[in-house]
Amino acid sequence: MNGPHSHTLAHAPWRAPRALPQPPGAAPGWLPGGHAQTIWAALFARRFVGSAPVYRRERWTTPDADFVDVDHATHVVADSAPVLVLFHGLEGSSRSHYAEAFADVAHEHGLAYVVPHFRGCSGELNLAPRAYHSGDHAEIDWMLRRLRAQYVGRPLLAVGVSLGGNALMRWAAEHGAAAGEVADAVAAVCSPIDLAAGGHAIGRGFNRQVYTRMFLRSMVPKALAKLAQHPGLFDRDKLLAARDLYAFDNVFTAPLHGFRNTEDYWRRASAQPLLPQVRVPALVLNARNDPFVPASSLPAAQAVGPSVTLWQPPQGGHVGFPASLPPWGLPGHVRAMPEAVTHWLLSQLSGASHG
Repeated sequence: MNGPHSHTLAHAPWRAPRALPQPPGAAPGWLPGGHAQTIWAALFARRFVGSAPVYRRERWTTPDADFVDVDHATHVVADSAPVLVLFHGLEGSSRSHYAEAFADVAHEHGLAYVVPHFRGCSGELNLAPRAYHSGDHAEIDWMLRRLRAQYVGRPLLAVGVSLGGNALMRWAAEHGAAAGEVADAVAAVCSPIDLAAGGHAIGRGFNRQVYTRMFLRSMVPKALAKLAQHPGLFDRDKLLAARDLYAFDNVFTAPLHGFRNTEDYWRRASAQPLLPQVRVPALVLNARNDPFVPASSLPAAQAVGPSVTLWQPPQGGHVGFPASLPPWGLPGHVRAMPEAVTHWLLSQLSGASHG
C-alpha cells in the first residue's frame, strides 16, 4: 500500500485502466522538432473534448500570513474518488494549456482535480516579500498536507509540470518514505531537474529570443510590483537590465528565497541529484527534443532509485506532445500526455489495491 488511505480504493466507483501505461506517442509527421511541438501545443491545440473546465476558487492563508489561490474543478465526482493535484510551471496557472487538458482527463476518469497556484500566479500579487521558485518543496509540502486533510480517506495523486515538477520531486526526495503518507504517487512532466542545464539552454539562441523574452514580459512587471510593495527589496536598475533568466534569478529569485546567487539556487534547488532518495512511486517524463531541457542532462536509469520510472520519448517538445485528431491527421489536441501520465498514476493505485 502507498499510504494509510489506500484501503478505500476497494469501495471507489472509479476504475483504474487495466492496460500497462505507455509514454505519449510520436508527434504528427508534419510537426517536426521540439520548437514546433512546444509552440503549437501552447497556442493552437485543443485542450479538452467538450467545454472548458470550470473552477471553484479557494483562498488559503499561508503560515507566513500571505495567501495562495487554489482552483478546484467543479465536475461531479464520487465522494471516494481519487484527487489529482497539478502544480503548474513557470508563470503558469489553472488556465495553462496543460492544466486544462489534465482537467479534461480528470473529468473523464471521474477524478477530483485541484490546481494550487504558486504565489503571484493566480492573477493577484501576493503579499509577502517573496514569490516562488523551482525548489519550493516546503510550499509543496504545506499545500499537499492541506489537501490531504481536506480530502480525508481518498487517494492523492500529484503531477508537477516544468518548474512545478522539479519542486514536486524535491519534495518527494526530501521526505523519502514519509511522502507516501501524503501522496500515493507523483509525476514530473518536462521538468528541468538539472536547473543549471535548463537555465543555460533557455538563455541561448532561439530560446533566448522567444521563450526568455516571453517569460520576462510577465516576470519583470510582477517583480517591479513586488518592489513597490516592499521598497528596497532588490536593485531596480539591475532587474531592468536583466536579459535572461540567469540575470533575473541573480537579482530577484535567488536572494528573495534564501540563495546566495543564481548558481547557488540552481545547484541547491535541482531535483536530479536527489532522485535516488525518492521512495513514493514517481514518474519523470521528459521529451528528448525539449528545447528547455537538453537530452544530455537527463538521468539514466542507474542514476535514480527503484521507485522512479523514467519516460524519455524522442518527441514532444516542452509540455507539448501534440497528437493527431482523425480523420484529417492534424495535431488537434494535447490530451495524449495528460492521459498517459494520469494512466500511470492510476496504475500505481491499481497495483496497490489489486496486486
